[in-house]
Amino acid sequence: MARIALKVDVDTLRGTREGVPALLSMLSAAEAEATFLFSLGPDHTGWALRRVFRPGFLKKVSRTSVVSNYGLRTLMYGVLLPGPDIGRKGAAEMRAAAAAGHECGIHTWDHVYWQDNVRERDAAWTRRQMQQSFERFTDIFGAAPTTHGAAGWQMNNEAFRQIDDWGMVYASDGRGTAPYIPTVDGKACRHVQMPTTLPTLDELIGVDDLTEDNVHKAVLKLTEGDGDHIFTLHTELEGGKLAPVFKRLLSGWRAQGHQLVSMATYYQHIDRSDLPQMPVTWGEIPGRSGELIIQP
Repeated sequence: MARIALKVDVDTLRGTREGVPALLSMLSAAEAEATFLFSLGPDHTGWALRRVFRPGFLKKVSRTSVVSNYGLRTLMYGVLLPGPDIGRKGAAEMRAAAAAGHECGIHTWDHVYWQDNVRERDAAWTRRQMQQSFERFTDIFGAAPTTHGAAGWQMNNEAFRQIDDWGMVYASDGRGTAPYIPTVDGKACRHVQMPTTLPTLDELIGVDDLTEDNVHKAVLKLTEGDGDHIFTLHTELEGGKLAPVFKRLLSGWRAQGHQLVSMATYYQHIDRSDLPQMPVTWGEIPGRSGELIIQP
């Protein structure tokens, strides 16, 4: 039986407080596992407005309603309103995900700050950002995180080394087709990368006549057969306006006979000895602006 690992990125305070509970309800009804990856520091979503000059950004946001998905208040955080501390204000919702039996891990400290800067930053900056996330996670959950999934699929070499130094044995920081061992400066990392293999809903909606009403059919077409997959969803989307789409996906995956699992469960079925070693690589993904970590 094929597995689909559900990787839930939690980017904002609104996504934590509203999207997490909504998704917990949907996952429970579908008897599905998931891995929730939390943004643990300040919500500076408004800083993302500076991406307006990035090639492809306007085209992407024109296909999805940013205001309805994220809310006007969230878009003002860091611009006209101070960025609230997600880890402090949303700790109860984070713990609820763990209490419901889902795996919890690190997404980032400051989502926009990381996504827009990490590629060019040095080791000290990278370690400081990641350590803040680690310490806050431990404060909230009383235990160290088991996994990491980078904001915006953005990393640098030092970030991959930090994952090893934390002792994590798997993470999902990029896009690709199957698990592999990343190499940094010619040296193999000790952890397995399990990349997101399926396109996200916001990458598909508005392309080739795909809408909120039929986009689930395009995703389900990609999961026909026996192959395993990792699907990334967002609390701000599938836990909000796109909840009906996600419910149709859950039902469709069950009808296809798939197990809906966490990254932890997915990893248990991986034979590390059979994995290829591949260098950290950057590239573009259809429907998403800018470069991100991809599987070569």
